[in-house]
Amino acid sequence: MFKGEKFMVKTLGVRFREVGKIHYFIYPGEDIEIGDIIIAETMRGQDCGKVMMVKDTVELLEKFDPAEKIVRKATSEDLESIRLKECEEAEMIFKKKIEEHKLKMKLVDVEYIFDRHKLIFYFTSESRVDFRNLVRDLAGIFKIRIELRQVGMRDEAKILGGVGICGQPLCCATFLNDFHSVTVKMAKDQGMSLNPTKLSGACGKLKCCLQYEEENY
Repeated sequence: MFKGEKFMVKTLGVRFREVGKIHYFIYPGEDIEIGDIIIAETMRGQDCGKVMMVKDTVELLEKFDPAEKIVRKATSEDLESIRLKECEEAEMIFKKKIEEHKLKMKLVDVEYIFDRHKLIFYFTSESRVDFRNLVRDLAGIFKIRIELRQVGMRDEAKILGGVGICGQPLCCATFLNDFHSVTVKMAKDQGMSLNPTKLSGACGKLKCCLQYEEENY
């Protein structure tokens, strides 16, 4: 399909959440640039994202899912439909419901899928939570599909953001797409103090930056 020079095909890297992973699409066109907001068909349904990367070649074909595609650039009407007020309302209702059900959960974030067919709640909990009745209640209120996703401490920091002990914004909330394994051995190899308070990030886990220079030791 993409053989020959008559097709102007690009690779687009799109982020659907502010600090989410980058998803890759094949796009045969010239009208989309870095920073543009686009509408795409994804495995979760139609969603809205920001273009983070544009390349004039198609690379790493295994990254692409044929069922996913760019539909169009977002219009002003599309952007107006992404309303913060709806997420704030959903957040208040969720917190009220977990109190009613006496569930030990902490809400981290709320996300509406662009075409409004699904509402996702991200939460943390120190133990396993049976939230079936909670989902049933929320589905009855919002009249759409409800999904609850339990995230870890590192994911919570990535979503909420913040400033590290270095004085800079958290790496995970700015440029890290994926988390990698970090060990105390990395700190030992670099001759760093093994003081837990100095090695731990805002999430309480070992700082991601310990891995940056590990290969040089």
